[in-house]
Amino acid sequence: MPSLKDKVALITGAASGIGRESALLFAEKGASVLCVDVQMEGAEHTVRDIKSSGGKAAACRADVASAKDCEAMVAAAEREFGKLQILFNNAGIMHSDDDTSQNTSEEVWDLTMRINLKGVFLGCKYGIPAIKRAGGGSVINTASFVAHLGAATPQVAYTASKGGVLALTRELAVIHARENIRVNALSPGPIRTELLMKFLNTDAKKQRRLVHIPMGRFGEAREMAQAALFLASDMSSYMTGAEFLVDGGITAAYVTPE
Repeated sequence: MPSLKDKVALITGAASGIGRESALLFAEKGASVLCVDVQMEGAEHTVRDIKSSGGKAAACRADVASAKDCEAMVAAAEREFGKLQILFNNAGIMHSDDDTSQNTSEEVWDLTMRINLKGVFLGCKYGIPAIKRAGGGSVINTASFVAHLGAATPQVAYTASKGGVLALTRELAVIHARENIRVNALSPGPIRTELLMKFLNTDAKKQRRLVHIPMGRFGEAREMAQAALFLASDMSSYMTGAEFLVDGGITAAYVTPE
């Protein structure tokens, strides 16, 4: 089984969804976890749950689109736990006004790019040097299945941002491969998180997405956390520059299942 004993992890977007479930699981597997989110109350809730189960965690507020905040969150991980070996750039948004190119405003486009793509860049900008100081480790960047498929429900900014995350992940993996630093992308399929459920805000929208998933259901945040655990652990020691698609088969489907 994957183990993160004596490892230190920083997870953005740790207040809810995939980030929260990953923080809980990483701590369960032995890691000390810095739970980062712009929503401090949610991050602190995650920390309380970890500590109540005997784990080690601390909370940190950061806007991942801010260089100052990203530098500070990495410094907080090293200050709190002495090192950083696992960086999970998971924070992201899916704006309800993200639509077609004609209907998506420039403001929604820019906001999505700042958080979903620039946030990953800044996390790596400050996090990778810390991982190098610790002797190596793993970077996980959250992309999405929509980097491969046009979405049935238009969301051009989100889709483009996640394609950028994949490209950035590959280049960083090559740059740092000889430094014992692995960089991989986790690409979830449609997941039953507050983020997606708010975007697919009608039964018709949910069904339009569900009909394309061969497994016939939305994934769960805990299932994505288990995939992130594999990428964080030494069980994936020969993986870098890779994409881990965990999508219920949606990217394998050519026709809509009966």
